[in-house]
Amino acid sequence: MKKPPPLRLSFPPDLSDEAAYELFEFLEALTRAFKEGYLGQILRHQRAIRPKRSESSKRPWEDDDGGSP
Repeated sequence: MKKPPPLRLSFPPDLSDEAAYELFEFLEALTRAFKEGYLGQILRHQRAIRPKRSESSKRPWEDDDGGSP
């Protein structure tokens, strides 16, 4: 599957304090609503793409056989 181009957002540098606050509140509400609807799918995908802790916990000071140097 081809990845979409990265999202590039540009906000005006002269947002008022009130406008910045309102925009922040809107984005927070949007994120909360999205997570409520898709949290199960998000977590399932994260588990699929992240290695299990036991798979990624090799200590760099141990040899390949698991022993000490």
